[in-house]
Amino acid sequence: MVSAAEQMAANTSWSALGKATDLRNRILFTLALLIVYRLGTFIPVPGIDTLALRDFMEQAGQGIGGMVSMFTGGALGRMGIFALGIMPYISASIIIQLLTSMVPSLEQLKKEGEQGRKKINQYTRFGTVALATAQSYGLAVSLEAGELATDPGMYFRLACMITLVGGTMFLMWLGEQITQRGLGNGISLIIFVGIIAEVPAALAQFFASGRSGAISPAVIVMVLIMVVAIIMFVVFMERALRKVHIQYPRRQVGMKVYDGGSSHLPVKVNPAGVIPAIFASSLLLLPTTISTFSSGATSGPVMSWLLANFGPGQPLYLLFFVSMIVFFAYFYTFNVSFKPEEVADNLKNQNGFVPGIRPGKKTAEYLEYVVNRVLVLGSGYLVLVMLLPEILRGQFAIPFYFGGTSVLIVVSVTMDTIQQAQSHLLAHQYEGLIEKSQLGRKSKKRGKRGPARR
Repeated sequence: MVSAAEQMAANTSWSALGKATDLRNRILFTLALLIVYRLGTFIPVPGIDTLALRDFMEQAGQGIGGMVSMFTGGALGRMGIFALGIMPYISASIIIQLLTSMVPSLEQLKKEGEQGRKKINQYTRFGTVALATAQSYGLAVSLEAGELATDPGMYFRLACMITLVGGTMFLMWLGEQITQRGLGNGISLIIFVGIIAEVPAALAQFFASGRSGAISPAVIVMVLIMVVAIIMFVVFMERALRKVHIQYPRRQVGMKVYDGGSSHLPVKVNPAGVIPAIFASSLLLLPTTISTFSSGATSGPVMSWLLANFGPGQPLYLLFFVSMIVFFAYFYTFNVSFKPEEVADNLKNQNGFVPGIRPGKKTAEYLEYVVNRVLVLGSGYLVLVMLLPEILRGQFAIPFYFGGTSVLIVVSVTMDTIQQAQSHLLAHQYEGLIEKSQLGRKSKKRGKRGPARR
């Protein structure tokens, strides 16, 4: 059954967009900052041999051209000032969230309201600087080892580190500004724009492979149908909910007795979002990325075994991929996105209860049971979306941008941004109705005049 909020959103008139000046200004502000981000991806890091870098990136395998390049919008391939992208900030945010659920002092800080949130954000920024510094140093050393620096040495390393760390911090600031003053989640939109910007080039390369005969026309049609089907499936599953019935008892306020109401607690089929896919893909790309940056120095037996057995399409690769997706889906859900104990305590404080279940510990156990069963379907959905394109990509040399991670991120961010736009339009329509009602009252008051004096 469709909720009242969804019915109102469905009845929202998009023609009112021209009258909603606040929403229009937010959209323009967001577009302006995203254009700044895209321009920054083309500004190179000082001291890079661009010709050697181009040859190196054409020969580089899946490590560079895959997940990391996708999240940086191609900036890593051009070695731009945003080559690290927003990934250090995302990694720091996830680490702080996980620590908040495990460290009592941070958990207490989270419950302190606005001041606690500011303190946690400060820790996240410090973590971003630390991760970006470590990654930029490793990247600078790798560039020197690959003979991609025009003047290698300490000066190049410092210049590269300062530029890359500054680019990451600037992206973090851009994302925060978009979230506060623009439309949608700024960090997610930066990743979204990075993926979308590289899709035309990936499509051109894909169709060029079809014209040259490397890929048959039947495979091209199959891939396009698969992408459309996956998008429809992701939209359906991201909107799917398991509704837990909640009952509220009768209450007395003064001399009046109000009947108890009922509501539902929505449990998403995929509470963890794209986090399991991002984490699993990053872990799988780590051995290949290290090998690529170290100029192919894979003399060690452990690295050689990893590269041989954890390449795209290999059985161990797919098995580890599935295991990590399922693990992170459960771990992130119960530690960050949905904590049954906290939800049960909140219901108890609001005098709400699940019919037939005692409040408190029994409710937490019941919610944990429900979420465990729902996550079986949610993790299976993530595995299917991530695994099917991965197998086809390994078999038919399909570009990475048609993979499950990119489709999942693009669809999720698009749905979230559209919902926020609808919320702003609803708020604008409510403001218009309130203004009309106030004007109507004023006109009625003016119309009611006393009897004329003689």
